[in-house]
Amino acid sequence: MRKQLVGGTPAQRHQLLTQHIRALAASVLGHSGIEAIPASRPFNELGFDSLTAVELRNKLSATMGMSLPTTLIFDYPTADGLAGHLLAELSGDQVAVAESAAVVEQSDDPIVIVGMACRYPGGVASPDQLWDLVAEGRDALGAFPTDRGWDLEALFDSDPDNSGTSYTREGGFLYDAGDFDADFFGISPREALAMDPQQRLLLETAWEAFENAGIDPHGLHGSSTGVYTGIAAHDFLVLSSMSSSELEGYAGTGNAGSVVSGRVSYVLGLEGPALTVDTGCSSSLVTLHMACGALRSG
Repeated sequence: MRKQLVGGTPAQRHQLLTQHIRALAASVLGHSGIEAIPASRPFNELGFDSLTAVELRNKLSATMGMSLPTTLIFDYPTADGLAGHLLAELSGDQVAVAESAAVVEQSDDPIVIVGMACRYPGGVASPDQLWDLVAEGRDALGAFPTDRGWDLEALFDSDPDNSGTSYTREGGFLYDAGDFDADFFGISPREALAMDPQQRLLLETAWEAFENAGIDPHGLHGSSTGVYTGIAAHDFLVLSSMSSSELEGYAGTGNAGSVVSGRVSYVLGLEGPALTVDTGCSSSLVTLHMACGALRSG
C-alpha cells in the first residue's frame, strides 16, 4: 500500500488510503463491499468493538508496514480521519495541537443570526412557514393526534374539574413529531424510541439551522463551534406508556435535559462548549444571552 501511495496528489493518496481502510473494515465486519463502511461514519457506530478494532489495526499494520497502537480506531474514529492521520505519519508531519485562541473582546462586532429552524403547531416546519402563519392569521390549533396510542374517548371529559382528562378536543400539536430518521443521526432505533421527542426535534432543527445559513453541517466537524441549549420541561418518561424494560439503559440519556447540547455536538463533531441551561421559562432567553456573551468575549 505504501508503494501504491507514491506519486499521487495529496487528494489521490487520501482517497486511495481511505478506500483501503474501508475495504479492510468491511472485511473485518464480514461485509461484501465498502459501501457498508461510509468514510465519515464512526467505527463504533458501524459495529466495531475492542476485539474487531485490534483486528483492523493488525490488518492495517501488515498492509502499511507500520507499527500502530491498539487504540488506533478509537483515536481516529472514521476511515476518513484515520487516512489523514496515517498519511501525516508517512510524510513525517506532526499533527499540531490546537492552542486556545487568546480571548479578545469584540465589543464593536455585532451579533447576527445567520440561520434559523423551528417546529410549531399549525404544520410549521421552517421560519418562513411560521411567518406565513402569522401574516395570514391562521389558527394553529387542531384535533388530538391519532397516532400516539391515546384513548381519545376516555381522555375527553366536559367537566374541567375531572382529574386526568381533557375538557377540550383540540390543542397545539406537532403531528410529525413521531417521524425521525434515527440512522441519519447515527442513533439506533431502540435508543431513538427511548429519547424524549424534544431531543429528536433538536437534532433535526440544529441540522436545518446550518442548512438555512448555507453551511454544510459536516463541514464544521472538528471546529470550535459551541452549542448553547435552553431546555425546561422534560416529562416524556412520565407520559410514556413504555415500560422501563423496553427502554432499559437508554432511558437515562434519552430523558436527561443535560444531554441535549452534547448530542448536537457529538453528531456534528463540534468541539466548542456544549452547554444546557435550565432556568425554567426563561431558559431560551438566558441561553441566548450566554451564547452572545461567549461570542463577544472571543
